[in-house]
Order: sequence, then C-alpha cells, then structure tokens
Amino acid sequence: MNTEINIDIRSDTVTRPCPDMRQAMFDAQVGDDVYGDDPSVNRLEAMAAEMTGKQAALFLTSGTQSNLTALLSHCNRGDEYIAGMDAHTYLYEAGGGAVLGGIQPQPIAFNEKGEIPLEVIARMIKPDDMHFAKTRLLCLENTVGGKVVSPAYMQSATDFARSKGLACHLDGARAFNAAVKLGIEIRDICCNFDSVSLCLSKGLGAPAGSVLVGSKDLIDRARRWRKMLGGGMRQTGFLAAAGQYALEHNVKRLGEDHARTQELGMALSSIAGFKLEAKPDTNMLFLDLEPSYFKQLSDYLQANDVLVTRQRWVIHKDINDSDIERLISLCQQFAVDHG
Repeated sequence: MNTEINIDIRSDTVTRPCPDMRQAMFDAQVGDDVYGDDPSVNRLEAMAAEMTGKQAALFLTSGTQSNLTALLSHCNRGDEYIAGMDAHTYLYEAGGGAVLGGIQPQPIAFNEKGEIPLEVIARMIKPDDMHFAKTRLLCLENTVGGKVVSPAYMQSATDFARSKGLACHLDGARAFNAAVKLGIEIRDICCNFDSVSLCLSKGLGAPAGSVLVGSKDLIDRARRWRKMLGGGMRQTGFLAAAGQYALEHNVKRLGEDHARTQELGMALSSIAGFKLEAKPDTNMLFLDLEPSYFKQLSDYLQANDVLVTRQRWVIHKDINDSDIERLISLCQQFAVDHG
C-alpha cells in the first residue's frame, strides 16, 4: 500500500491552506491580541461582525471553544440549554458546558429534517420551580447530517424560544454551506440568533479558528470566558489572516463542493450493491451499506490511496473533478470484483 493518501474524504476539516492563503499568513501584521493590539485579528473580527450583521465578533481557537464560550456567556451555573440529541454542543464537545459551566443540557431528538420539534421544546422548558434547572437557551444547528435546515423552521423556532424568554445560539459550523445552498447571505441566517459560531477551518480551508458573533455585551462576556479557558493567544494574526482570506475567497466556491457531491452521489447510486441514505444536500454523502461490505470497501479504497473511515464522505476544496472521477472508478471496480 502506498503511504501517500491522495484523496482524503473523512471530513472537510482536513483541508490545507492554499499558496495564496499561506502568503497572506506570511504577510500578516501581528500584535498582542490579549491587549487588543493584533491588527489582523481586529480586521477579521470587524469583517465577521459586518458580514453577519452583528455588533461584535470574537476570534477563537476552535468551534468547540466558540460554542462553549457562547454557552457560558448566555447561562449561569444551574441553568439549562436545549439542544439536539446528536448536536455538537451536546454530544461531541466533551460535555464542556456541564463540566466547566455547571450548565445542564436538555437533549431532544432531531426529526428527519434536522429540526427539534417545537411541541417537544415546549414540553421540555422547565417551569419556574426550585426543583428544576432554569431553561435559558435554545441551541440549533443549520446543517444536520449535511442537510440544510429550512429558514422557515429557524424563524419559527427562534420566535417560539423568545416568546418563552429563551436566548438563541446557532452552531453554524457549516453555516456558509447552508447560505450558499440556499442562495442567501450569511447575515440572513444569523439574523434570528443572539449568537452564532462560524467555523473557518472546515470547507473555508483555514488551518484553525472560529468566530463567535453577537451583541457587544455578549462578546465582552465571551472574551473574558475565552481568557479563562486558555484561549487568549498573543500574536495570532497569522491565523486570523488565514481566516480573513477564507472569508474573502472561499465562500462562493463551496457550491463547487456541493456540485461534486451531487455528481458522486448520482454515480454511486447507479452502482450495483451501493446505496445512499438520501440524496446529498450540501458537501456530505452518507452511504447505507452493510458494515462488513463497507469495511471491505474502505480497505480497498485505502489500498488505492483514498482515506475513508465512516460511511459519511465529505467533499471539500482539496477534492477536484479528477478525484471524483477516480473515486467513482474505484467504486465501480470494487463492485465488479465483489459482485
């Protein structure tokens, strides 16, 4: 087996900075961000706030840290937040809100559209009673399993939450994918939420970092929490410059990832023995194969310099048309060999 992996479709987190992004990092002006003196960080934060229509923004090391600072900024110890049972803020971020903030999660199962049903949210909001945690926050995601959650649902869910006195946070890890798919601006997605976490290191291709946007008061609280969490970096303008480049150059091109995912999905659906869970919506494709058959497929692909670990395949900026053609060809050959 060749140790050089040419096609990596485990996630869009595996993207690498392009030469122009590296040059932007090399040329970045830097200062001490803890003192507010890093001009590249300040530019990125101002740009993110303007793009999203929010008062302020904060650059953080990761989406996990961004979501956690949002939870800590919205909630006090003994409060509760509502989130999807498979949402990152509940399931995939090491329980940070509970462990570090004393914030109780109330998970609710997503429906097939990636929505948390409003009638279930209503039942789970705790009464004003000393026996219960105080429900303070509704956390949503706007792509769930690669599916874009409808703007109509986002509007109705946030309207409902506010009618019950809850604040609203969006884990917008792939919010730009949703915006491109829907043909709207990112501010149209962010407008319904009090805070939004936006990842720069997935499909946008920056090496690290997320931005949290919201009101000035909320971002001031988040900045303090970021320091406490060890996220107060110094000359971090090199990373901020990569994030600014990503926002300027890598948003519209997400449509190319979506188109390639559609092409791959159509081709795989026509191969004997292959089945998809559903038609791809953005840049994620989910296979529905018997586990032992998938294990043989993944071993075969890795032997041919393609890295997969799950039945979720993610297309990103480092995957081009010839990579898609090769991947289709390999799957076709595998089906012939194992028919």
